Amino acid sequence: MDTVITYLTLSFVVSFLLGSIPWGVIISKLAFHKDLRDEGSGNIGTTNAMRTLGKAGGAAVFVLDFGKGLLSGWLAAAVFAPAAFQGAAAMIGTEHPELSMWPPAGAFDVAALAMALAFAGCTLGHIFSPWLKFHGGKGIAVAAACLFFVYGPVGFIIEIAVFALCVLVTRYVSVGSIAAAAVCPLLGLYFYWGSWVAWLIITATALVVIWAHRANIARLRAGTENRIGAKK
Repeated sequence: MDTVITYLTLSFVVSFLLGSIPWGVIISKLAFHKDLRDEGSGNIGTTNAMRTLGKAGGAAVFVLDFGKGLLSGWLAAAVFAPAAFQGAAAMIGTEHPELSMWPPAGAFDVAALAMALAFAGCTLGHIFSPWLKFHGGKGIAVAAACLFFVYGPVGFIIEIAVFALCVLVTRYVSVGSIAAAAVCPLLGLYFYWGSWVAWLIITATALVVIWAHRANIARLRAGTENRIGAKK
């Protein structure tokens, strides 16, 4: 049991630390000699970076934020989930030889829990970065990237399609972000059916992402949210 708990803990902690790296602040200070938190909306994510640092700066922030989500998901899928699963299988013994296989053949959800914890870790690390006094971004890029491993390519494509369609129709990036977060628990019902603790972790994380957009929601209701292509 100690081995399983160790790998589950590592899945969250390592992902949290990766997610907490504030690339928006680092890029803005090193390359542009300004603090992204003092520019535009003050957010450290891609949208504000694109508006205040230009296309090159915004692209750099996106790639690095997306990259830390990918790395978090990959580590969970390739290292922590298999290790936790093997540890759990060893505890059960030889009565269930199917548990020695990876990916799991049954409903044994230690692996699912490791994946969900990685998703929560990198997303919450980005939103509540300890390097920024537990402030940060809104978690969309890093969360979407991690979902490539948590939900697989199909789930990832659905998330991106929802985001893109909503942005295309409304011209609000925030609407696309909120919609993608709202869809996340619904997809979780399909990909993690039966692994209810894992699903609850994914759902709670998605709700935190929506909460992180509370200022955008207020501006949407007031009609003052920035549209893509609108004059500044």
